[in-house]
Formats: sequence, C-alpha cells, structure tokens
Amino acid sequence: MDIFGEIADERRRMADLLAGLTAEQGRTPSLCEAWTVHDVSAHLIMPLEVSTARLAVTMLACRGDFDRANRRLTRRVAARPLDEIVGVLRQGAESRFTPPGAGPGAPLTDLLVHGLDIRWPLGLTRELPAARARASLEFLTSRQAAGLVPRGALDGVRLEADDVGWTHGAGPVVRGDAEALLLALTGRTVGLEHLSGDGLPVLRTRIARPTHT
Repeated sequence: MDIFGEIADERRRMADLLAGLTAEQGRTPSLCEAWTVHDVSAHLIMPLEVSTARLAVTMLACRGDFDRANRRLTRRVAARPLDEIVGVLRQGAESRFTPPGAGPGAPLTDLLVHGLDIRWPLGLTRELPAARARASLEFLTSRQAAGLVPRGALDGVRLEADDVGWTHGAGPVVRGDAEALLLALTGRTVGLEHLSGDGLPVLRTRIARPTHT
C-alpha cells in the first residue's frame, strides 16, 4: 500500500466532507472532549501550518505538556473560517510530514479517527477502506503509538475487527467493526458501546480518558 498516497486521499476526502458542512454542523460537539467539529477540523491542519519551531516554543510555554500545547495551537488555528481550513487541507494533501518516531501510520490514523470524531455526531456514514483501517489498527497496537493508547491497555486481550479481517493479541476477545475499535483504542468511550466479547469489561476499565488527540 502506498501509505502516503492513502493519506493524501484521506485529506482530500476530509476537505470534501468539511466543504459540505453548514455553520451549525461546524459548531456541533465532536467526539473529542470540549472540541467542536470546527475545532477538530482546525487540528487536522496543524501539521501543515504549524512549524516545528512554533511547536517547540509552545511546548516550552506549556512546560512540556503536549496536550496543553495541542489545545493552545488548535485554538489559534480554529479562529480561521472553515473554508480556509478546507483550502489548507487540499493544498497540503501531498505532505509527507510524520511526527518524529511515529511514521506515516500516525497521520493516517489521525485523519481516520478525527474523521469519525466529526462524522459520528453528525450522523454521517462512510465505509472505511479496509486496507487503511487495518494499517491504523496495526499502528495503534504498535510501540509507535505510545501515548495514544494507555500503556498496558491491550495486555491479555484479543482484538478482532470482523469487517476488515484484522486481529491482534491473545486472551478474552473484544470484537466489532474497525470504526468502533479505532474509537475505543483512542479513548472514545462511545466506541465501546459498539463492541462485544468477554474481554470488553477489561478493556473498558483501561481506556476511558479525555480525548484531545
């Protein structure tokens, strides 16, 4: 799979989605705690707009707290109108930036999960491309995703995405579709309501947390 090509396509798809939203939809609370759909959209262009130097300065101002820095930078970008955000996504669709040490799985997963953050509250459906869903699930269950999935959350459970033929781990099963697993693994507790299996109670106690990633 040409993962950078898939990322570019996801950005263009996201731009198309955002371009069709009303102002009221933009103000709708997303699945990210305290962020609207517009805020999440702004977050998606941060890697395209915020320089490494700016991020470093903001991290220093926030005493190394990435979540605080993330929220602060997102607030700044979210002051821009949605049509500008759409334009940046289109113009930067081919960007190959990846967070240090994370690889291309990080931006792909960011786009897929934040797409769900936007679409689920708005009742908008989409069938995720199976290869992209599997790549993101592989990323989230790898060491590269440290900090996104709580440490030890997946120990002793088996995950099964029954719609894309993906599995991970061993132990009591947690199964469902890829969308629900992507949400649950990144702390969106609404995803848990769409999963089943003997391992679900264990997973539920391990992953519940605020989501700003």
